[in-house]
Amino acid sequence: MAMMLKPLLTSFFTGDVVTSPRLLQLPPSPLPVTRASASPSPPPEQQQFQQKPQATNRRQFLSKTATASYLSLAAPLIGVPQRAARADEGALAEWERVYLPIDPGVVLLDIAFVPDDLSHGFLLGTRQTILETKDGGSTWVPRSIPSAEDEDFNYRFNSISFKGKEGWIVGKPAILLYTADAGETWERIPLSAELPGDMVYIKATGEKSAEMVTDQGAIYITANRGYNWRAAVQETVSATLNRTVSSGISGASYYTGTFNTVNRSPEGNYVAVSSRGNFYLTWEPGQPFWQPHNRAIARRIQNMGWRADGGLWLLVRGGGLYLSKGSGISEDFEEVPVQSRGFGILDVGYRSQEEAWAAGGSGILLRTTNGGKTWSRDKAADNIAANLYSVKFINDKKGFVLGNDGVLLRYLG
Repeated sequence: MAMMLKPLLTSFFTGDVVTSPRLLQLPPSPLPVTRASASPSPPPEQQQFQQKPQATNRRQFLSKTATASYLSLAAPLIGVPQRAARADEGALAEWERVYLPIDPGVVLLDIAFVPDDLSHGFLLGTRQTILETKDGGSTWVPRSIPSAEDEDFNYRFNSISFKGKEGWIVGKPAILLYTADAGETWERIPLSAELPGDMVYIKATGEKSAEMVTDQGAIYITANRGYNWRAAVQETVSATLNRTVSSGISGASYYTGTFNTVNRSPEGNYVAVSSRGNFYLTWEPGQPFWQPHNRAIARRIQNMGWRADGGLWLLVRGGGLYLSKGSGISEDFEEVPVQSRGFGILDVGYRSQEEAWAAGGSGILLRTTNGGKTWSRDKAADNIAANLYSVKFINDKKGFVLGNDGVLLRYLG
């Protein structure tokens, strides 16, 4: 059956120069971000955005319950001793759990620190969650964005990045925030309604510069604080696959048009996993299109990312872990034995060239100290009743594991 090509990415925007389209409609306006009261988050909702109850009623309810909930949720913020780990959770050998003043249904999605002050950082999640720390991540306080609260959406903040004092946040529904003062105030940058896909990743790359990615494979670059954006790829992944469907990429005809995961290397290369896990795609700066690759493993891919030596790691559904041979982009992988207990491994984060940690379902934590050749399980984390989705190392001394139900682990070393 014939498949229609999707339009080029540049055709979604207006402007005289199609190779450098204007993505934004209006100049940004300053939007101060103020500290929120430590009252509970709104009732659980779907991760996909939906309309909220009327804001006035919600605020009235929160004001009546804030006093009772403050001590239980925000004890570390007011000098009350932080709740100790339950006996059945045990003591983590390399990590400690940090209890957060948020609703337990929140899924944590990303974390970043100001490079000039590594005690100052921000933590993002579902249900419009933004938390701030000024003590290196030991305690966190909620932050609120008035412009977002006044709307009928409950934002899912997907990604945050800092370069110097400049920082960027992207979320769903489409929202882009920018700070030039290390997060003391944030501006909301207007975006085109024709933006293809949902923004899932942003990277601060330099002064007033950033790189933004959507789940349909659009990559945009700005060098003027987000006033204008240039498309780095010429078409969405769906359009690329429509052109190359006869090239032998297994599962390309079943592609639903979005990524499952996307990860960026320090050199600016990307690897992304298709929504079904049938195949993966890569992109390097200067390439006009994403390059699809067949998976050499029978099981579907869960996630992929970059090792500290420049090679790739690959996780499959059901708990398997594979490493590419050599550095750079490759289709040649070999399996590494891991004790996953049958639970899926969801992410890998490198602390150094030799040491890395893997996290996954049912609180599983794995560690390697030889570049990934062998892995050992941290059994003390087995009783944490949460899925651990993301491993983030800011440097070799500062790392975090992010999970669902508001679970945050801090690296002790």
